[in-house]
Amino acid sequence: MRNTARWAAALGLTATAVCGPLTGAALAAPSGATASLYAPSALVLTVGHGDSAAVATPERAVTLTCAPSASGTHPAAPLACAELRGTGGDFNALTARDDVLCTKEYRPVVVTAAGVWQGKRVSYERTFANECVKNAAATSVFAF
Repeated sequence: MRNTARWAAALGLTATAVCGPLTGAALAAPSGATASLYAPSALVLTVGHGDSAAVATPERAVTLTCAPSASGTHPAAPLACAELRGTGGDFNALTARDDVLCTKEYRPVVVTAAGVWQGKRVSYERTFANECVKNAAATSVFAF
C-alpha cells in the first residue's frame, strides 16, 4: 500500500507540474487571438523495479513535452518525441531492436506513462523481464 501511495503522489505532482501550464495557456489567450495549431503532448514517464506499478518503487521519473517542440527533463527528448510520433503515440507499437541479446534473468522493470498525447489522455504501464529487455523494446522513450 505504501508503494501505491508513492506512485500516486509522484505521478500526481509531476502531472500537475507538466499539464498545469497547458490548461492555463488556453485561458490566458487574449480575445481575438488565434487558437493553437497543435494539440498538447505532455507526459510523465517513470521507471521502477517490480511486477507492477502498484508494488514497484519508482526509481526515476522524467517529463516529456512533444508539442509545440520537444522539451522536458527527458535526456533525449527530441528522439523520444520522434519515436512516439512515428507510432502515433502508441507505446505498444514501439519496436524492439534486433541486435540486442538479453539474459533470461528475471528482475522485473515496470514503466509507466501518464499525461496527454495530442490532446488525449494517456495511461500506460508495461512490465519487462529485466532492464536489458526494457532497453531493447522501448527504444529511447524509456531510456533515462
